[in-house]
Amino acid sequence: MRKKGFAGLYPFDNEADNAQDIFAGNCGLIDQADIVIANLNPFRGAEPDSGTCFEVGYAHAKGKQIYGYVSDGRAMREKIGEKDAEGFAVENFGLPLNLMLCGAARIVAGNFAAALAVCVSDQA
Repeated sequence: MRKKGFAGLYPFDNEADNAQDIFAGNCGLIDQADIVIANLNPFRGAEPDSGTCFEVGYAHAKGKQIYGYVSDGRAMREKIGEKDAEGFAVENFGLPLNLMLCGAARIVAGNFAAALAVCVSDQA
């Protein structure tokens, strides 16, 4: 990332032993950041990690530029169908994730490197 002119901030760089310190440390890193690149791939189910979703919302509220990456860029309806496993309707906006995440972040189909490339291109 440094070759591209960026300095990465990583949650695992925080030395914290309890949940509240981890929370405060992660929010502090977002406060320091100009740009957030988030892994929005499914985690323990069909949706992204709930902590990452919070971080995207927090970054959006702070006015940060946000990029999210997903390995499968197909629309939710295409991936899951009209109804999920519990029979609930799946939104049909043609988006790969919930509309709130897609509204807050620029979603890139691919991996971290692909999201970084889009970010670099946007900064040029």
